[in-house]
Amino acid sequence: MKKANRVNIGMIGGGTVGSGVFHALQKNSALMASRLGVTVNIVKVAVKAFDEPRPYPIPPSVMTLNWQEVVNDPAVHIVIELVGGTTIAKTMVLAALKLGKPVITANKALLAAHGPELFAAASQHNTNLYYEASVAGGIPIIKVVRESLVGNQFERIYGIVNGTCNYILTRMKREGADFADVLKDAQRLGYAEAEPSLDVDGHDAAHKIGILASLAHGFWVNQKDIHVEGIRAITKLDIQFATQLGYTIKLLGIVKKVAAPAGGRKAQAPNGAQVQVSVYPTLVPDGHVLASVNDVFNAIFVRGDVVGDTLYYGRGAGKDATASAVLSDVADAALDLHHSSENRVPSFVPHERHGAVQPIEDSVAKYYVRLSVVDKPGVIAQVSAILGRAKISIASLIQPEGHEGDVVPLILMMHAAPYSAMSRALRAIGQLPAVKAPPMMIRVEDFA
Repeated sequence: MKKANRVNIGMIGGGTVGSGVFHALQKNSALMASRLGVTVNIVKVAVKAFDEPRPYPIPPSVMTLNWQEVVNDPAVHIVIELVGGTTIAKTMVLAALKLGKPVITANKALLAAHGPELFAAASQHNTNLYYEASVAGGIPIIKVVRESLVGNQFERIYGIVNGTCNYILTRMKREGADFADVLKDAQRLGYAEAEPSLDVDGHDAAHKIGILASLAHGFWVNQKDIHVEGIRAITKLDIQFATQLGYTIKLLGIVKKVAAPAGGRKAQAPNGAQVQVSVYPTLVPDGHVLASVNDVFNAIFVRGDVVGDTLYYGRGAGKDATASAVLSDVADAALDLHHSSENRVPSFVPHERHGAVQPIEDSVAKYYVRLSVVDKPGVIAQVSAILGRAKISIASLIQPEGHEGDVVPLILMMHAAPYSAMSRALRAIGQLPAVKAPPMMIRVEDFA
């Protein structure tokens, strides 16, 4: 293939993010050209409506209402997909890949649902799919895992990868506020959607952490195998007690390389190697760097067997942070075209086809447990007896004074135990007559 010194880009989606990408490229295209030795230029943008509101203008001369005009235009060398969703976006991406055109996407939901099919199509048609903007916005975590740390085995990945949840939890701690009140304010300020379940129930974080787990461990993680818990059940009481105990509650996406436990479920992987892939609220020690990541910021903590512990921090969403990540992929795609298709490195390599996600029942953690119990003698003994039969050890116990009424909180910090044993014990504890509300359980992470 002849070297391409000028690369033309077609973009599908001209809303908030799309106009941000257009603006950023117009602003810094000369800088990119001087750094790359390749000129990149957006020549066509498919939009929903010419007059839709957008933070940055796009010239009418490059806009079209027909996405197929972008994909099928022979003058377009690279296609950027920024429409979101998993239906028409999939059709668009596949159409471009089948024409041998590199595709850049910020669509985490699309990759989570159809990643293997899309990467297979890219390989079949001798092109590539780039997705830096799909995880953690402006933080270049995809490139870090795929390239910078390629010589490492990934022992641990912890990610604060949803800005909405981090904003809500930050304000709950800072102000002593209730979840519902902060969520309502976050919606007013535009940090949370009117229908917030994708964020607050953990599904957005699961899309992102599933992509990272797949890239880090070399097999595509099925979203159905990711254990997901959101933050709706977190109360200001939990925030308060966590603070007293020296912890901050964060919604973490967690990827841990583990061995199949003795007596656990039969491993899907022939050699017993498994990976825990989960999203749930976690008590993070106040002394750990992730505890200080606040408001809408994201951070990913990565532990490699060679490099040790590393941290990547920045804005995880927004038109400008996402545009920066898209431009990174534009540079990679343009250089790939410039240096010919034979030199392309696949953006996802399935190097561990026998990997498996560990069943959540087999996962082991420490726990914070809050019970609402009748304040009378013998209750703690009943709770302790159930935990003892489950072979779960109590690390510490707090029954705070000063609560009015007959029902009071009882806080237990538990030593490490399998989730299967913990969940059975909590079901039994919840059935005690003296326990007046479902037990609240949050995992505790010590980052060992």
